[in-house]
Amino acid sequence: MFEKVTAVFFDLDGTLVDSVPDLAAAVNVMLRQLGLPARDESQVRTWVGNGMNNLIRRALANDMAGEVEPALFARARPLYKAAYADHISVYSALYPGVQEGLAALAATGLPLACVTNKAAEFALPLLERLGIDHFFATVVGGECIPNPKPAPDALRLCAERLGIAVENGLMVGDSLNDVGAARNAGCPVVCVPYGYNHGQDIRDAQPDAVIESIADLPALLI
Repeated sequence: MFEKVTAVFFDLDGTLVDSVPDLAAAVNVMLRQLGLPARDESQVRTWVGNGMNNLIRRALANDMAGEVEPALFARARPLYKAAYADHISVYSALYPGVQEGLAALAATGLPLACVTNKAAEFALPLLERLGIDHFFATVVGGECIPNPKPAPDALRLCAERLGIAVENGLMVGDSLNDVGAARNAGCPVVCVPYGYNHGQDIRDAQPDAVIESIADLPALLI
């Protein structure tokens, strides 16, 4: 199934990094500045995965629908961005097996990329501070393309930057968005079961494989 893979595209939040503690901290700084009640980290965990703007709206509305007045969102967005810039890697941590898995893959010579709905201005320093930025030949953030995952745009741009056909890339993620992006791009997808998929079992999305840890990925490809 994976014999044609010549590069690997990794999602960031929920796949490589548990970033929810910092996202929740930034959300609550924003809410406090707006005079709104704090949200529990467990709530924020169910809201992430669809980009910054959706997280902000859900936090403001305190629900998944995230329907808020445009004026409130306009006030909230710069507050959140400033707060998150201060909280990028205070509490965030790599999931077990990430460092080992990336190192083993890099040792094979396979080019690796990070493909995330998070803005590159936040993704790049997060990767650097967690000590894994050197593994990635390129980072495609949510602002780099017209349509975020599950659209195929980010995967296609990633393949273009790496000089490969997108169908020869392998998407590795944790959510329905990652599976959708891979299917829309025509490439295989492997998922981890521990990330941010809005409380749904990622197996229901029928990825090509589910692995317990990124450390298990090299065995599928080598």
